[in-house]
Amino acid sequence: MYTFNNEDLIEGLKKGDEKAFMFLVDSYGNRLIAYARGLVDDPAMAKDIVQNVFLKTWRHRHKLDSKFQIKGFLYKSVYNEFLNQYQKDKTQMILQYKYIETFNHIVEKTEEKNIQQMIDIVYREIEKLPPKCREIFNLSKKEGLTNTEISLHLGISVKTVEAQITRAFSILRSNLGKQFESILILIFGKLSKVPFP
Repeated sequence: MYTFNNEDLIEGLKKGDEKAFMFLVDSYGNRLIAYARGLVDDPAMAKDIVQNVFLKTWRHRHKLDSKFQIKGFLYKSVYNEFLNQYQKDKTQMILQYKYIETFNHIVEKTEEKNIQQMIDIVYREIEKLPPKCREIFNLSKKEGLTNTEISLHLGISVKTVEAQITRAFSILRSNLGKQFESILILIFGKLSKVPFP
């Protein structure tokens, strides 16, 4: 599999390199779907939102700026696409006002570089989770599997899956502190109801 750093990836996309585009989809597709599912209660709609983002990214690839992190660009694009879909059909989508306030605060008050640094810290903390907890959390939030799909895949109950995901969020929130709440929401959408210590 081809690998690209951020600048080379964007330059490849701008030149119309299909390998760069496939790397983009493979690297971020599942994570963006998991994020979109935090915005909408419809898995199929979440996938459509992400697909539209990738199509628009490819269609307007010549406008990409290699100075910006592609990850942050994609998350913002998913959010903007969510808003577009919401405006088209408000009855089929759930708009979380508090979430929007939080997201806008992140985008307006935090520099792109700092957002990326905080996201990297979150993913390092995920790697420190207990093995089974980390596996289930990644299947849910990184691979975008439903709790039922994870239970079937691992041969455990749905309640066990739910408990491990809740445990993961509890550990992350405890280790990272309240200042990372907005970043956790940015990455994973709505969170389990585990209060900050």
